[in-house]
Amino acid sequence: QVQLVESGGGLAQPGGSLRLSCAASGFTFSSYAMSWARQAPGKGLEWVSGIYSDGSDTYYADSVKGRFTISRDNAKNTLYLQMNSLKPEDTALYYCAKDRRPSVLRVGVSSHPEEYDYWGQGTQVTVSS
Repeated sequence: QVQLVESGGGLAQPGGSLRLSCAASGFTFSSYAMSWARQAPGKGLEWVSGIYSDGSDTYYADSVKGRFTISRDNAKNTLYLQMNSLKPEDTALYYCAKDRRPSVLRVGVSSHPEEYDYWGQGTQVTVSS
């Protein structure tokens, strides 16, 4: 069965960095685009970043562009999110998600949560001094 397990969250100071990981299993990881999304307390789900199946294309929400970097290691079935210059407004529960369609059937990477069929349990990121 498909499993996505996030790790790497924690407490960081404003301006600090964290690196999130998402270990994937139960499907052919290298065939699917993957994304990160987050949900802050009292707010809706926000798509953060996505990466094509082979890592050739990456996409970012305007709120994180220039500060976050998404990457993947298909040999290790692992997705990453490097978060730099963290701000208090980055505080949220961060999820990784698997595209419901293989990349051969989709152009680019979707930013719509309904296009993702499996989600991890989330890892908490708190940015505070």
